[in-house]
Amino acid sequence: MKKIGVLGSTGSIGKNTLEVVKNHPEEFKILYLTANRQVELLINQAKMIQPEAVCIADITMYQQLCEGLAGSNIQCFAGMESIHDLVKDYHVDIILNAIVGAAGMQSTILAAENGTDIALSNKESLVMAGALINKICTKTGTKIFPVDSEHSAIWQCLTGESNNDVERIILTGSGGPFLRRDLSTFDTITVAEALKHPNWSMGSKISIDSASMFNKGLELIEAYHLFHLDESKIDILIHPESIIHSMVQFKDGSIKAQLGVPDMKIPIQYALSYPRHILSDWSRLDLAKIGTLHFESPDTDRFPSIRLAREVLKAGGTYPAAYNIANEKAVERFLSGKISFPEISIEVEKVIESHVSMDPLSFENLLSVIKMS
Repeated sequence: MKKIGVLGSTGSIGKNTLEVVKNHPEEFKILYLTANRQVELLINQAKMIQPEAVCIADITMYQQLCEGLAGSNIQCFAGMESIHDLVKDYHVDIILNAIVGAAGMQSTILAAENGTDIALSNKESLVMAGALINKICTKTGTKIFPVDSEHSAIWQCLTGESNNDVERIILTGSGGPFLRRDLSTFDTITVAEALKHPNWSMGSKISIDSASMFNKGLELIEAYHLFHLDESKIDILIHPESIIHSMVQFKDGSIKAQLGVPDMKIPIQYALSYPRHILSDWSRLDLAKIGTLHFESPDTDRFPSIRLAREVLKAGGTYPAAYNIANEKAVERFLSGKISFPEISIEVEKVIESHVSMDPLSFENLLSVIKMS
């Protein structure tokens, strides 16, 4: 039985992870749960899962957490430092990191230093600190199992293959809710419209990233660090149905693709159960019912986020970290009504143009990028 720590249990990935564990009590045991601010949900999850410990990042909610779990044997903690202590001190077989944004980076680094395998949903960890994390993993033997559906697909397609035989990998993306929208109306896009993804059910930050395709830019950088291929060998393809999750093309012209219904429980379960594909009762893919799949190249005028991602990846240093942090801040401003949808990309590009790159192997340098205004 695998012992698991779940970081970010109240988000969409965290909730799906608990569904996977609930369906396989003979395979998995969760030792701790953490959340940011959703204390009531965390209390309910703890009562259902019965972990050894829980932690809420917002320290103002510590008393409510303790009162909600009074009478249980579950230890209660609060604050990001306590989350980091759980990562360092609790012996688990694998940590699922589903924290949203740059806030999850340090937990990934600590898990890697500890030699604990990581099921990684927090793509920002590798976007910001990929070089540092890979260096640590090489030293400690930590393995990273991708949870994103696209990277899980590539991982599965590369199983048994040599990187030397790979011609390119192809990240697919639905194109989000604005794939067909008239560009002249982008200034009028509302928050509600941007949050309405056509295929996936996700949190607000990831939904906005999908609408702007910054998610695909982040995934491009993440793929570079996960699969150790040059940026020129990583392509992006629009696939509105979200059935083919990604592909790998080999030097002989053959292509392997991983398909499935758009359900995050599938890649989550594989990351936790690897190398096995264990039984599940999730929905099955009916290709006859779907009938037709569509593909097209991304329009970088519509989605400048992809162009910017390639630029920062080529530039190296802490440019990818700046790209990520600038996007996080711009998304916050869009969600609060302070900027328009097209201004997300405009603000990110301004930050990149003014950024002074630093050594990405320095944790202190990465923290300074996180703190930038």
